[in-house]
Amino acid sequence: MYRTLKLTSLALLTVIIAGCGINNIPTFDEKVKATWAQVENQYQRRSDLIPNLVETVKGYAAHEKETLEAVIQARAKATSLSVDKDLIDNPEKLRQFEQAQAELGSALQRLMVVVERYPDLKANQNFLALQSQLEGTENRISVARRDFISAVETYNREIRTFPGRIWHMILYSDMPIRDTYKATSEDADKPPEVKF
Repeated sequence: MYRTLKLTSLALLTVIIAGCGINNIPTFDEKVKATWAQVENQYQRRSDLIPNLVETVKGYAAHEKETLEAVIQARAKATSLSVDKDLIDNPEKLRQFEQAQAELGSALQRLMVVVERYPDLKANQNFLALQSQLEGTENRISVARRDFISAVETYNREIRTFPGRIWHMILYSDMPIRDTYKATSEDADKPPEVKF
């Protein structure tokens, strides 16, 4: 009888623990890491497209050297930062990485303005394909950032609320609150000014 009661209590305790969110924190942590990896994947895709875009534009806009060099330098800076698994755990490294990516995005926008001056380039099939891929990549980056923000929010909420807060204190105290993506441009909240 005592043994049956003990086994029943153990089984009940196991069910309660399994159903109370003890695994949520590591699950949400892995989701944060996976969504950040997708952000990095999209940044890498953009970085891989840029040399082709620059070479295509160079053929038409040889005297726009300054803008092309700015794109090349921004790409070099963005790819020179070491991206490792600890990046999302270090708010300062994350901020530096995002700043470099923002500078690259800004340089690409300046390049697109330069391209407007060259009607033949705008009609070039290679350029149109690259421009389309770059636009798609920028959209993918935006979606990946959104997913990362959502994953961080879910993770942070879990370790700040009951019962996750208890599990965090007992079992997962080494897992920190995570910083989310923040716009790196000071004017990010203002709409861009378009002049014709």
